[in-house]
Amino acid sequence: MINLLDKIKETSKFLKSKLDIKPEVGLILGSGLGTLADEIEEATIFNYEDIPNFPVSTVEGHEGKLVVGILKGKKVVAMKGRFHYYEGYSMKDITFPVRVMKELGVKMLLVTNACGGLNEKLYPGALMIINDHINLTGDNPLIGPNDEELGPRFPDMSNAYDKELIKLAVKVAEKQNIEIEKGVYTAISGPNYLSKAELRMLMKIGSDALGMSTVPEVIVARHSGLRVLGIACVTDMAIPDTLESISHEEVIEVANKTRPKFIKLVKEIINEVDL
Repeated sequence: MINLLDKIKETSKFLKSKLDIKPEVGLILGSGLGTLADEIEEATIFNYEDIPNFPVSTVEGHEGKLVVGILKGKKVVAMKGRFHYYEGYSMKDITFPVRVMKELGVKMLLVTNACGGLNEKLYPGALMIINDHINLTGDNPLIGPNDEELGPRFPDMSNAYDKELIKLAVKVAEKQNIEIEKGVYTAISGPNYLSKAELRMLMKIGSDALGMSTVPEVIVARHSGLRVLGIACVTDMAIPDTLESISHEEVIEVANKTRPKFIKLVKEIINEVDL
């Protein structure tokens, strides 16, 4: 059976053979936010199904394309759609693209998502910089044999989200008059939305927002030595006492409405970041 490192090298070799640039910034674009990839210039676009060893997105709002090119003067590789644990993929499958990004030359990962808000300072359409996370998926992408060529056996997650990148994101938001919060993001496995009792538990343990992605990718990014910035788009409020049922279509709708300010923020962060 082909091992993980061999798969990474096979996939990156395929991509490098078709690329003229070496990307420096990796982007993972969450539900309804993939159109940022359309603004990448000099783009080379790959369908996930055409990339060796890549999974395929099965969720509405995740188009399933890898886009490599130039954004705000930086060389980027963007995932237009991600993979989720609830789709039946393993944690290693979900995080495989992050491994490939590292092999391609990426130094920084900017990861985004659509999430539910648990803190009353948030609201549908709010943007939240992730400054820490809680992994409640019940799994971890680093379980199993560890290859030291990919990262250390016991990586530290006490500073998973880069403090300097957070400062930069806050500065950019202020400059653009974009209201932004900071908070703790909790990842659950999904695909069901949580019960009120479960939501109360998350609030008690210090979660500001929750979703079904991001944390596995961040764990692998840090294991790989990448700097990480996470930005969550709050699409609904999940506070138990005022909780109302929400559909995935409604989540996408709010993400779409928030998209202009989100894209503006991300583009300027990429413009100003010092790699």
